[in-house]
Amino acid sequence: VAPSQFEMNYSYTEATITADQVQLYKLLSRQVAARMEMTACFLPKPVTGVNGSGMHTHQSLWNKGKPIFAGKEYAGLSQMALYYIGGILKHAKALAAICNPTTNSYKRLVPGYEAPVNLAYSARNRSAAIRIPKYANQPDSARFEFRPPDATCNIYLALAAQLMAGLDGIKNQIDPTAAGFGPFDQNVFA
Repeated sequence: VAPSQFEMNYSYTEATITADQVQLYKLLSRQVAARMEMTACFLPKPVTGVNGSGMHTHQSLWNKGKPIFAGKEYAGLSQMALYYIGGILKHAKALAAICNPTTNSYKRLVPGYEAPVNLAYSARNRSAAIRIPKYANQPDSARFEFRPPDATCNIYLALAAQLMAGLDGIKNQIDPTAAGFGPFDQNVFA
């Protein structure tokens, strides 16, 4: 999307292992760049007027080897997944303190750069804070991505905070549609 921007994808696993992988990737990237007399930058918006870089966190819950986010509700998700999304969106402002800890974090979250600028969920809208991938159409791939986090955050705290917010949504049955968070599949800017 932007010059010198790369995308890394990991196979799903437990949160702590994922956090370890993110830290290892950042360390190795910096070391390889230094050997090439370059710099690896993980700022969310290093250049004004150019798309920034997020660290979208894809999330799903499993119980005894079975995905519990797959279902027959919106975008193939379960009601439990929607409650989890409700918790994330309810606590999104508090999550921002952990998932977007720098001034530079907020320079990325502006309209016009495919940034998640709307506190909403959607299966199609990249400006929504939560997007459900269309290609995640099998039970094993049922998930959503929380788009606001960026690489300046402490990934361990960010994943733990998101898990706590999502579990609060399940515990308190926070319906994201009833709370006014969507789904918004049309152009939100229009």
